[in-house]
Amino acid sequence: MTRFQKLAALTLGTAILLVTVGVVVRATDSGLGCPDWPLCHGQILPALDDAKAWIEWVHRTIAVIIGLEIVGLAILALLDHRDRRSLLWPSLGAVALVGFQAWLGRETVRLGNSGESVTAHLAAAMLLVGLLMFLTVRAGFPARLPTRGASQRFTILAAFTALATFALLLFGSHVTATDSALIFPDWPLMAGSFAPPLTEATSAHVLHRWIAAVVGVIVAAVALVAWRTQREHRTIVRLATSAAGLFALQVVVGGLQVLTRLSAWSQTLHLALGAIVWALLVALAATSYYTARTVPAAVDATRAPDGTPRSTRDTIRAYIALTKPRIIELLLVTTVPAMVLATRWVPGLDWGTWGWLVAWTLIGGTLAAGSANAINCYLDRDIDELMTRTRRRPLPAHEVEPERAVVFGLLLGVTSFVVMAWFVNLLAAFLTLLAIGFYVVVYTILLKRSTPQNIVIGGAAGALPPVIGWVAVTGHVGVPALILFALVFYWTPPHFWALALRIRKDYAAAGVPMLPVVRGIPETTRQIALYTILMVAISLLLWPVARMGLIYLGAAVGLGAVFLWQAYGLWRQGDSEEASTRGAIALYRYSISYLSLLFLAIAVDALIVI
Repeated sequence: MTRFQKLAALTLGTAILLVTVGVVVRATDSGLGCPDWPLCHGQILPALDDAKAWIEWVHRTIAVIIGLEIVGLAILALLDHRDRRSLLWPSLGAVALVGFQAWLGRETVRLGNSGESVTAHLAAAMLLVGLLMFLTVRAGFPARLPTRGASQRFTILAAFTALATFALLLFGSHVTATDSALIFPDWPLMAGSFAPPLTEATSAHVLHRWIAAVVGVIVAAVALVAWRTQREHRTIVRLATSAAGLFALQVVVGGLQVLTRLSAWSQTLHLALGAIVWALLVALAATSYYTARTVPAAVDATRAPDGTPRSTRDTIRAYIALTKPRIIELLLVTTVPAMVLATRWVPGLDWGTWGWLVAWTLIGGTLAAGSANAINCYLDRDIDELMTRTRRRPLPAHEVEPERAVVFGLLLGVTSFVVMAWFVNLLAAFLTLLAIGFYVVVYTILLKRSTPQNIVIGGAAGALPPVIGWVAVTGHVGVPALILFALVFYWTPPHFWALALRIRKDYAAAGVPMLPVVRGIPETTRQIALYTILMVAISLLLWPVARMGLIYLGAAVGLGAVFLWQAYGLWRQGDSEEASTRGAIALYRYSISYLSLLFLAIAVDALIVI
């Protein structure tokens, strides 16, 4: 090991120790044992008989040691690895992050350990742990790696799992911040039920347990995938299985927290295990990425086909194209009207606050959709090259290197989560992450190439934006939000199958089992008609449930009638290839107008009624 590696590993261990001691501080109520900062009761050392002051002093001392270690790490990066940007810039970033963490520590004391400051303090600490783990892993790989490597599919799974675990840690901190850890005296049930009523008092605790169950399934699934597909890479398998095993242990300790009435040891062990699981998953994602990068490059995407370097403008344009801006626009169309409608359930909401919520929700949603689309472009680059409609996309056109595309997508996803968690709320951030994961993992990786029902099930990802918009305003999922979800969910198959009818030859050439390819034109048009009936019925159901007015009712009836007529006409055209193609194009275009106008009617109706 190099001296940089040794110091990075030592600093990582110290950071995990700091997190653990931080839990001791919280469990023993020692956060204000030293009410001033950076001194303790105006002294360098606290009084010998003040146990709480000494616990807080030890916590602060370890933080100082970490600060010195990270400064040393940055100096070593400048001395030994100035030419390795993947080590230099993260090391300098760690200096900035530890400074921010120290400032948060001071603010936590100044604010009297308020819930928000404690959660922010923990989030910064976990980000520091993740960054130090990345540096430790990266330092163990060669300085120069091929630009293009093997498939990064497993890296995507690992990165998504790590981010989901980070979200779970924040939900756990929110439980502490809201003082709801003992709202239910039993475990694993909650007041004798797996699904107790969600109230302002119980929602933090209930969501934490539900999300823990979801993340646990994801962690176990990644461990299984690693065992089945990564056996030649023992380090990857060990990291994945260790994370899964420790996660299971953490769940048990979490239950013991409830059963022991928040004993200090159970709180400390619970979060310490969480920090280790998070660090292992970051190591898993980084190790998987750099292991795949050891394969030699095949094509240089930094140069045009004639060998000349690509301009900065062309490169920026290519990265923007990876995000599929037109699809993003359609997703955001459903978000804002849901937020307008949700204001009915938040009496006295300040419209200035609402405006900022809309802005940050749209920014986070745009980044999330761009993330999912960029990663989708990476995963589908082989079939995109075979399809006339998609072969000009940046990856099949060799305008962006595949590894850079996947890193770009992952960074957008991380940024979207941070924006949603910081400026909106944790539940909206988690649902945003879930939408990315569902589109990338469930639809693109698992379903798209294996079943003609791919777009039906995978459409759940595109149906989440109105739910996220609702949650951004209210902080919970309401029944109207679920109806909006169902509306977009049942809109997706007629919309997408109409497009698939038009380009079915492309899908056939690429071997993608879309419904028109597998079942033919008559069955596809029949399914379009059936899903259209369901969609229109759900749009009408929203009227009484959400207490909509006549504006929405008129729009739902009128727009739905036109959609039904076009879908029925397409079905009646039977096996005629030319006629079905013309009808499919018309229905596809109208479906976009339908969704946009219907959600516009939702917003207008809600504003007028208000």
